[in-house]
Amino acid sequence: MKHRNKSMKAFGEELAVANEQLKIINQPSELITFEEKFNEIGIGALTATKVEILQINVGKMCNQVCKHCHVDAGPDRKEIMTMETMGYCLNALEDSEIQIVDLTGGAPELNPNFKWFVTELKKINKHVIVRSNLTILVANGFEDYSKFMAENDVEIISSLPYYTSSTTDKQRGEGVFEQSIKAIKELNDLSYGKEDSGLILNLVYNPTGAFLPPNQEALEMDYKRELKNKFGLVFNNLFTITNLPISRFLDYLIQSGNYLEYMNKLMSAFNPIAAQNVMCRNMVSIGWEGSVYDCDFNQMLEISLDNGLPKHIKDFNSKALEGRKIMVGNHCFGCTAGAGSSCGGATA
Repeated sequence: MKHRNKSMKAFGEELAVANEQLKIINQPSELITFEEKFNEIGIGALTATKVEILQINVGKMCNQVCKHCHVDAGPDRKEIMTMETMGYCLNALEDSEIQIVDLTGGAPELNPNFKWFVTELKKINKHVIVRSNLTILVANGFEDYSKFMAENDVEIISSLPYYTSSTTDKQRGEGVFEQSIKAIKELNDLSYGKEDSGLILNLVYNPTGAFLPPNQEALEMDYKRELKNKFGLVFNNLFTITNLPISRFLDYLIQSGNYLEYMNKLMSAFNPIAAQNVMCRNMVSIGWEGSVYDCDFNQMLEISLDNGLPKHIKDFNSKALEGRKIMVGNHCFGCTAGAGSSCGGATA
């Protein structure tokens, strides 16, 4: 967890508070670990199936500083995946049956080799997903990126915290909603989000506070009605994603005094069905420098794969990763609470 914009004293004070709260919440009378809770299902440890998705973080640089960001991305981040590491990714994919590549960041488009990487991925017939923040698509110098992605049949998944400007701007920054609406309009003009066009545009809802997302299906209906009626916009699906207690959202929970209550809320809402459908079972996450992780959240917490497994993309072996024991922690309660949560929305 990195806090670029805090003094060491402030960071130390917050860490001390977090440690004290962790001591409290991890007392047996308060909480059992995620691993123990999962074992109650009666199917043993959480293990992976076949690797179907390779999620690649191509850098932590972003043109936004969102309050819920578990990556702690922002304009000041310098971590960027090199073309050499991208080459390792391409080699690994070319020799595997993995069909889906999920590019994330930061803002993936800010990687100077973004277009080259997407083009190379398409050459080896991979389905490419780009997790765009929308506003980058209408920023100076990036005006042609929407067209580029349409021409390469890229699926776009974008965060839009709500269908009103006040809620969205509160979470993602002043003016973000207006820019996001402009970007969606441009994507719609390219046929993104339109039925039978084949160009997929999915939106993402993240809660603005210490609560679980509402019902995904019902909220999607609200989004589609409001965006259509107010702005004439369309999209394919809405994904609801629970905020995990990592990085900036963890800061918020600690500073607002909601950490203990939120963790208990996640734990109390543990859903055995969602727990068996978590994204780490069929996905592997690659860090900007090439390290391999079970999921994007473990990547941010620097929780490495189990011993004996390939730790870097240049040594990648999808067969070796099948059936592996997934490394878990209490942040995993966020993916198994209520209807569950994954990079593709609710899981139950």
